[in-house]
Amino acid sequence: MSAQNLLETLQTIAARQGEAGRPADYLLGKVESVEPLSIRVDQKDVITSEFLILTDAVRDYDVDIEVSHTTENRAGGGGDAEFASHNHDYKGRKKIRVYNSLKVGEVVILVRQRGGQQYCVLSRIHNHIGLTGQWG
Repeated sequence: MSAQNLLETLQTIAARQGEAGRPADYLLGKVESVEPLSIRVDQKDVITSEFLILTDAVRDYDVDIEVSHTTENRAGGGGDAEFASHNHDYKGRKKIRVYNSLKVGEVVILVRQRGGQQYCVLSRIHNHIGLTGQWG
C-alpha cells in the first residue's frame, strides 16, 4: 500500500469515527442520597439508581485474600499456664468485605453510555467521607 493510499484510508476511518459521534461523555456529580442512590450532575439534573452502574471503586464488595503470618504474642486469663503468652499461625484464603460505598456529599466521576441513559460511576475524586474503621 502506498503512503497516499494509507493516508486516504486513515482519513476515511477518522471521518467515519467522527460521524459516529463521541463514544462517551464524562461528567462530575455530587452524591445527594445513598438509599436510594442519586447523583446530581447540574442544578436541575439528578441521576437515580436505576440509571447507574457502580464499579468496585464506589460500592461495598467482598473479595478473597490470602494471608500467611503469625499473630503477636498475647497473654490472657488469671495467670494460669494455659493462658500464658502465645501466638497462632493465621494462614489461608480469607473472605473480606471492602467498604467503598458512596456517602452524601462525595463528588464522583461518571461516564455516560453513548446514545443511552446509563451512567457508569467510575470513582470518587477525593478521599472517602466519614471513615469509621479502627484506624479511621
